[in-house]
Amino acid sequence: MGTGTLSIDHTAIAANWRALSALCSGATGAVVKANAYGLGAGEVARTLAGAGARWFFVAVAEEGAAVRAALGPGPRICVFSGHMEGDAAALRAHDLTPMLNSVDQMLRHVEALPGHAFGIQLDTGMNRLGMEPAEWAALRDIALDQNPVLVMSHLACADDPGHPMNAYQLQVFRDLTDGLGVPRSLAATGGMLLGEAYHFDLCRPGIGLYGGAPFSEARPVVRLDLPVIQMRDVEPGEVVGYANAWIAQGRSRIATVSAGYADGLIRAMGPRARVFAGATACAVVGRVSMDLITVDVSHLADVPDVLTILGRDQGVDDLAEAAGTIGYEILTSLGSRYARVHRV
Repeated sequence: MGTGTLSIDHTAIAANWRALSALCSGATGAVVKANAYGLGAGEVARTLAGAGARWFFVAVAEEGAAVRAALGPGPRICVFSGHMEGDAAALRAHDLTPMLNSVDQMLRHVEALPGHAFGIQLDTGMNRLGMEPAEWAALRDIALDQNPVLVMSHLACADDPGHPMNAYQLQVFRDLTDGLGVPRSLAATGGMLLGEAYHFDLCRPGIGLYGGAPFSEARPVVRLDLPVIQMRDVEPGEVVGYANAWIAQGRSRIATVSAGYADGLIRAMGPRARVFAGATACAVVGRVSMDLITVDVSHLADVPDVLTILGRDQGVDDLAEAAGTIGYEILTSLGSRYARVHRV
């Protein structure tokens, strides 16, 4: 097979959800937006529902429709983008709960779908989504009369436990929501790790479910094996890859593997990344190209048919560091050409 194999460990996803859920005294949902961070929203949502999740979060209504098709009736599916123009039919048909972000969205929702469940998203300082404090003050009584099912906000700096923004947003959230009598949610994965004060009634882990930081106890979820297409011997002074970016200092063996930046293996990772033959690291040499990566395997007695770029020895955050990015981008960029294998 000429494409890589992306293996997704559903037992690990369920274990990560249970470990995070154990931290939270209230309910624990799950964020499955962006196709469950690139791993397959339908399959992942079914695994999480089996583990006990009853609240799911997506970015847009179209994602919610796909998750509802996988889960069937029952679990609540919340839409972070709220009620956008043209969403009413999808929200109704798939029983989706928009998290309303503005007065305009509130008016649109109650006019188009009177009596349909909704939540409220508040901006506590991130300035991205949600009603600002003044807007909320003007709308609060009207909104509460419509019986929202959840009031939430989102932390900007939760992956840095010592950042003063965390305590600031917590206080703003409390100031805006104490005494409402409505379930509240502030913490995603990073917020859950900040402690009980951030948990409120519902936590909504995302990246931690999929093996990413800042949840250091997460079990690895993905493994990516890349087939070796060709082997060659390179003499001292010969070059490998575009722009003569790597020059052999001695006689070398080079393996060309099938994957590249078209498959989400970001060009910037270049020579800082490694692949593995079993537990033995092999350096990426030359530039990552669209479909191919070249690897120095000179130190291997035998070169296997596949080399592993994501797994136990190099997780998504390790690869992200090599590429100068974050694990979220690595996961959500994993390309469509891989053969995806869901292991349960």
